[in-house]
Amino acid sequence: MLNICGCLVHVMPGMADSVIEAINATDGGEVHAHENGRIVVTVEDAGNKLASDQIMDMHQIPGVLTVTLTYHHFEPLNEAPNVTPGLQQAAAPAL
Repeated sequence: MLNICGCLVHVMPGMADSVIEAINATDGGEVHAHENGRIVVTVEDAGNKLASDQIMDMHQIPGVLTVTLTYHHFEPLNEAPNVTPGLQQAAAPAL
């Protein structure tokens, strides 16, 4: 199962760099942007740790005030694409 969560992390003033370092050091966590004490993070299931557990762990990083789940996507892996029966892609017209 592919499981990706997008989060907004609010941190105490002056703590952003250490929080970013801690998040990027986790397997499955990645910082994408930060500004004025707000950090945009994605978290994926990794190894034997679920993304939800990693989000809960982020609450324990010194300097973190809040972690808000803003996006969640999951889907089964290794399945055929979802195609509606009877619909086919039209061929491009010849020029």
